[in-house]
Amino acid sequence: MSNIHNSAVIEEGASIHPDAKIGPFCVIEKNVKIGAGAVLKSHVAIAGKTTIGENCTVFPFASIGHAPQDLKFHGEDSEVRIGNRCVIREHVTVNPGTEGGGSLTKIGNDCLIMVAAHIAHDCSIGNNVILVNNATLGGHVEIDDFAIIGGLSAVHQFVRIGAHAMIGGASGVETDIIPFGSATGNRAVLGGLNLTGMKRRNFSRDEIHALRNAYKRLFGDEGTFQERTALVAKEFPDSEVVKSVLDFINGETKRGFCQPQ
Repeated sequence: MSNIHNSAVIEEGASIHPDAKIGPFCVIEKNVKIGAGAVLKSHVAIAGKTTIGENCTVFPFASIGHAPQDLKFHGEDSEVRIGNRCVIREHVTVNPGTEGGGSLTKIGNDCLIMVAAHIAHDCSIGNNVILVNNATLGGHVEIDDFAIIGGLSAVHQFVRIGAHAMIGGASGVETDIIPFGSATGNRAVLGGLNLTGMKRRNFSRDEIHALRNAYKRLFGDEGTFQERTALVAKEFPDSEVVKSVLDFINGETKRGFCQPQ
């Protein structure tokens, strides 16, 4: 029995692993690659130069690889790469990259992209990331491993969201969110650390304690932010989680940093 439903439309040139399953009324264009064990439920439309990794599951009416919503896009060669074991739910849209952003939209392994989430052109999504229902990412957004983006949230283009951060539902994120940060609000403000996430992922009490103290230093009222960052680096030289936050802060930013109200 074939793994490809007879109502599916698959263009010549598409590369579909024999172990993949293609459900009814899916449309797959010629430059698409689908890995072993992947399942397209039904009515999935995949276009362009798109790669879907092993054991991914894509639910009905998802649209992946179609032209980005960017007026500067003129049909240049660009792509979407999706890692292994991702779950992409109904009505999700994932757009390919553009020439101005590296021509690649990338999603890592083990991600859950819930109903009607949108991933725009040139986004880079790490591993184990969750986008809750109707979360939307503007172009060039970077999200690191284990971050969670709450439902109905909107992330401005070029924003960076650090590893293990959590964005509360219905938030508008205009500035970078530090690793382990927890932010929420109509225009998101930093409300503390994602301690619940850290405990779930088995960070030690010592690391959590160090990060809480470093956070208080970073966002205190003594000196400038740059001076406080340097002070934290001296006070917590042996903490890997604090170092990851400092590395993020010292990285290139186009949007500035989300801070407490």
